[in-house]
Amino acid sequence: MIIRNETESDISAISDVTKAAFETLAISNHTEQFIINALRAANALAISLVAEVDGEVVGHIAFSPVAISDGSRNWYGLGPISVLPKCQRQGIGGSLMREGLSRLKARGAEGCVLVGDPAYYGRFGFRSVPELTHEGVPQENVLALAFDGNKACGAITFHQAFWATE
Repeated sequence: MIIRNETESDISAISDVTKAAFETLAISNHTEQFIINALRAANALAISLVAEVDGEVVGHIAFSPVAISDGSRNWYGLGPISVLPKCQRQGIGGSLMREGLSRLKARGAEGCVLVGDPAYYGRFGFRSVPELTHEGVPQENVLALAFDGNKACGAITFHQAFWATE
């Protein structure tokens, strides 16, 4: 498996992987591929990595800047992260997570936030932080990973691309 930056020739495959990964997920609005495209169009994809196996894109992860109401700077949102269903449970998602978080730290990020399953993301150090909120999301699903002891508190605002529907 190779993890690398996305290229223009990967865009269609990223969309296909994302659609397939979220197709049967009940909590999904099935707009994740539109979110990635909107982030890309707004030049808001801070990090966009693909996992490639035997020349096929089988996974993708995106990171984009977020705003936090306390004024904390250099925080990023993770998502979406996608792995083709036939390739899930093989460590691809975990490899994308570790590489993406490593690259965030290398670029001086203070931390990363996401909305997701604490059981899965807890493996990577993400925790529910009562001081961080995201409107309309249960507190246990608002997760953060601070780098080097940095803290943030307040309401998280993801890029407007997260409301893309096409």
